[in-house]
Amino acid sequence: MDDVSITKENRDARHGRYVARIKGIDAEGEITFTRRGEGVISADHTGVPEAMGGRGVARRLLDFMLDDARTNGFRIVPICPYVQAQYAKHPEWAPLFTSGPGEKPRL
Repeated sequence: MDDVSITKENRDARHGRYVARIKGIDAEGEITFTRRGEGVISADHTGVPEAMGGRGVARRLLDFMLDDARTNGFRIVPICPYVQAQYAKHPEWAPLFTSGPGEKPRL
């Protein structure tokens, strides 16, 4: 199993990203987010470069974001198609999201 390191970075007061890095690979995977108000962020985009493909990086990023939501008490607007698709497969995540699984998210 690859040694994937995931961190949360804030770009400014509203925007940030969860970033995955693998030692020895000069690339980063990410889920970008926007703070939408008190206790709400949107998962805007998930991107994993080819160099990191096939290692489950996108899912690890999503799991990290879900753990962050549980720990810090915020909910997620699933704008990103990857996040939407995974959420549709995991209705047990509903308390962490602002919409139901398979529903179109609203901002």
